[in-house]
Amino acid sequence: MTDAPLLEIGNLSLGIPDIDLTIVRNASLTIKAAETVGIVGESGSGKTMLGRAVIGLSPPPVRVTEGDIRFRGASFRSMSEKAMRAIRGPGVSMIFQEPMTSLNPSMTIGRQMEEGLALHGGIDANERRRRILAMLERVGIGDGERLLRAYPHEFSGGMRQRIMIASAMLLKPALLIADEPTTALDAVTQRDIMDLLAELTREYRTAVMLISHDLPMVARYADRIVVMQHGDIVETGRKDTVLAAPAHDYTRKLLSSLPVRGPSRPKAEGDPLISVEKLGVTFMKRGGLFARNGIKQAVRGVNLDIRAGEVVAVVGGSGSGKTTLARAIAGLTAYQSGAIRFRGLDLSDARGQARAQYRRQCHMVFQDPFSSLDPRMKVGELIAESLCILPEIPQSDHARLVSEALADVSLDPGLAERYPHQLSGGQRQRVAIARALVRRPSFVIADEAVSALDVTVRAQVLALLADLQRKYGFACLFITHDLAVVEQIADRVIVMQNGEIVEEGTRDEILDEPRHPYTLKLLSAIPVLEPTNTGGLTLKWRHTPVSDATPLN
Repeated sequence: MTDAPLLEIGNLSLGIPDIDLTIVRNASLTIKAAETVGIVGESGSGKTMLGRAVIGLSPPPVRVTEGDIRFRGASFRSMSEKAMRAIRGPGVSMIFQEPMTSLNPSMTIGRQMEEGLALHGGIDANERRRRILAMLERVGIGDGERLLRAYPHEFSGGMRQRIMIASAMLLKPALLIADEPTTALDAVTQRDIMDLLAELTREYRTAVMLISHDLPMVARYADRIVVMQHGDIVETGRKDTVLAAPAHDYTRKLLSSLPVRGPSRPKAEGDPLISVEKLGVTFMKRGGLFARNGIKQAVRGVNLDIRAGEVVAVVGGSGSGKTTLARAIAGLTAYQSGAIRFRGLDLSDARGQARAQYRRQCHMVFQDPFSSLDPRMKVGELIAESLCILPEIPQSDHARLVSEALADVSLDPGLAERYPHQLSGGQRQRVAIARALVRRPSFVIADEAVSALDVTVRAQVLALLADLQRKYGFACLFITHDLAVVEQIADRVIVMQNGEIVEEGTRDEILDEPRHPYTLKLLSAIPVLEPTNTGGLTLKWRHTPVSDATPLN
């Protein structure tokens, strides 16, 4: 690692001058060759805008108002767009947060990957194809010839992220900006992706600006940590120093927001509220646009009891069947075999009032409230909509109940007159929870309800859910890939793999004494940050061999 910085950001301010809005204020940092620097902070802290400014891809209203960005000593502010295009790719490359939106859905993977080499590589088509196939094999994707003819929608989230990494690394960039590269991926896929990224960047001596709200992941892979709040860099330093002895109040707040294991609650007693017996859900797989090509058994032979007042977490990798199971229980996905019972009533036989009673007693909180809340309806209307199927509640009471529901989730009742797009992500998720609980259901399904939230908002929403669950006593099926969340909120844990339950038990049994190899693999995939006696945090591992317990830097 040389002493001269590869990237220098000096007193940089970003904003929208037309409305006098400052997004990033007087930011200064350096990144050396082969160094990984983690940028952490809440949503709205300016970390993504800082990364996009480095590669010259800020949204049109955003301007550099002060300061400079220098790459290999050359100022980006004085460069023409033509000169910047020459640097993007071999100089600076970027992996965006959501590969499905950053990959062109109308172009094959082969055409998209070839673009950068055609612009910057100076090599013929045969050599471009050879390099692309070699890189795909390097990132663990077999059958590259078939992949080059395929489209982005034909792959899982983890596969799309591998394709993005392959595309970014084809030109061996000197600096890689990775913006939330593992958001919404399960634990095993996260580790695979980040280990792959670390291996490639180490081999090519690529520096990395790692933007994330996942503090344990940043602690594993970064050399230094930069903490941002409201557009300001409030703390920076070696990761061990920042974690062990955070100097700024906001850094301490971030670290204290990480989920922690609370005391175990008494075991729920009595007859099951929800009983699932030998449940099977099957989907048709399609080999082409219209051609059928066999079936996929998404859920097979699942048995599950959920009692009043308990929180049951379901964990597993992408494609394990956990969301399909939840949607089948909620009545949103058809099942082909087995039975689902609510207070002893077989729902497949329920008709009329019996079926309606279950729908009143079961509500689902989805992963992304922005897509599950109707953008044309105000917040108050969205919450009141849940009351319309309860004829015993007169419409004259709806406004009062909506205000009470908003107060329950710590939102100002005045927000009832706003639309979803006028709220933050955390506020929208609180509205989704208020909508679910306004009719006091006995059973709530939360499907990845906090996966897209930053660490402090996630802590607030988890605490809110726990408080409301104690207050109203509803049972909760909590679908998640975040094992730290499981540690904080769950009474029991169900582990799913390939549509089957491979292990189940109390939270402490599963986390401390896993028996199934797949559970062990899940638990060893992601590190945890544990409090120290000095008020800081230290990186720890669950059930991980000593040879694998050192960070990859």
